[in-house]
Amino acid sequence: MRFVRIPQFLKKLFPSLTWDYNTGEKVVYITFDDGPIPESTAWTLELLRSKNVKATFFCVGDNVRKYPEIYQGILNEGHAVGNHTHNHLRGFTNQTQSYVDNVKLASQYIASKLFRPPYGMIKRSQAKELLKDYKIIMWDVLSEDYRQDITPEECYHAVLKSIRPGSIILFHNHVKSEKNMRYALPRLIDELRNRGFEFCVCT
Repeated sequence: MRFVRIPQFLKKLFPSLTWDYNTGEKVVYITFDDGPIPESTAWTLELLRSKNVKATFFCVGDNVRKYPEIYQGILNEGHAVGNHTHNHLRGFTNQTQSYVDNVKLASQYIASKLFRPPYGMIKRSQAKELLKDYKIIMWDVLSEDYRQDITPEECYHAVLKSIRPGSIILFHNHVKSEKNMRYALPRLIDELRNRGFEFCVCT
């Protein structure tokens, strides 16, 4: 089943998580998961710089360890960062304490009180523990840029028609997402700006 726009019942199941921002203003929040990696993050930063857009990067701790200069580039450009665990763990298949410990390990490399669970999967017990120290940022528009069975054009239009004021949009800094992301992202930024939207970072 495809969910580009996250259904309301998921938001009601986890009301303590942030799925969007109800500002009432034409603002959107572009986010990227899984970086930093050389193949994708550098291109993303260059594009955002050229478009004068700030975004939020939910980083994997081990990737920050391996590519600290790219992570520093994210910070230097004025973007926000968040914790995405150290080893990109699935919440459903890990015990609560080991999951929380992995987030804490990532925090040695990522100075942020924002957290996003990989795959969007998190147990209530894990969320309860992490909410003591973090704001958990989900999303309401999933780009599905990682899918190999959709065209870049389909990716772009699916995201565009799903966006509302206050939407949090999820893209990925991942090799398998590059084709769709590189096509959709610049066009999306231009079209949203033409429609009067502004771009902000998650807080």
